[in-house]
Amino acid sequence: MVGVARFEPPTPPSRTQCSTGLSHTPTTRGKKRRDTRAKGRPAFFPLIVHVGDLAAAHRIARFNAAALALADAFWPGPLTLVLPKGANCPVADLATAGLDTIALRVPAHPVARDILRGFGGAVVAPSANRSGHVSPTTAAHVRHDLDGRIDLIVDGGPVDVGIESTIVGCFDRPALLRPGGISRADIERVLGGPLASADPGAIDGRPQASGMLASHYAPRARVRLNAANLAPGEALLAFGRADPPGIGTATTVMNLSERGDLKEAAANLFGCLRALDASGAPTIAVTPIPEDGLGEAINDRLRRAAAPKG
Repeated sequence: MVGVARFEPPTPPSRTQCSTGLSHTPTTRGKKRRDTRAKGRPAFFPLIVHVGDLAAAHRIARFNAAALALADAFWPGPLTLVLPKGANCPVADLATAGLDTIALRVPAHPVARDILRGFGGAVVAPSANRSGHVSPTTAAHVRHDLDGRIDLIVDGGPVDVGIESTIVGCFDRPALLRPGGISRADIERVLGGPLASADPGAIDGRPQASGMLASHYAPRARVRLNAANLAPGEALLAFGRADPPGIGTATTVMNLSERGDLKEAAANLFGCLRALDASGAPTIAVTPIPEDGLGEAINDRLRRAAAPKG
């Protein structure tokens, strides 16, 4: 499923398995400006460029040995590589926020791949939601956030992975810029060594990649993490079978995965946050979630959702 802004000339939609995307071609300035207006996204955010295969990626960026190994292992799939731009990179500077690097991904969903092959070019596809808000995972989420701001929605069903792609910066030493649908351990297994830690700061005031702002993926409600008990009037976002003390006072209860499955929890995360936010509770209390595997990405999103806004 994907939310699509279609501009003139018509831009094909794309569908990814991570979260719902707002799509357009990245080679002209006007389309990116309209994309940022639809989302309310600052123009200094670099965007992820989606291509159909590795050959198309080579026409846009330069690959080192680590980048080639990761692309071979995880493309198509939920991995974004931040790479130096190629000498004749056709992507407009607005799509890369003026950086000398570009974020590239080859999506796995068959609809996205068919569109990219048929189109024969690259497509920029940030998440189809208002900037900074909870990412969408269904067509209904897109309609709620962007109705009247986009021209059409292509609905291929709920997303599979749920959380966004993992972003790795392929610098002198590969660095994890954003945890996501592929775990740190799986990436390090391919690289044969540990990933460097990303600098949480920005380059000349610009984030190095999507999803790196301290406050992001945020509901209107306050988010309280690692909740050991419930206060009256709070909504509960649980993980596993254990019920925290005070659960009887919760206004609404949702469970990311009663069986403690992190893959299931990742797929449910944004949908649960949206539903609990819509319940009107002033606070969403979240029980502890392990940091291993996909738990690193889940906790990353929750920490950003809980960070002070503005």
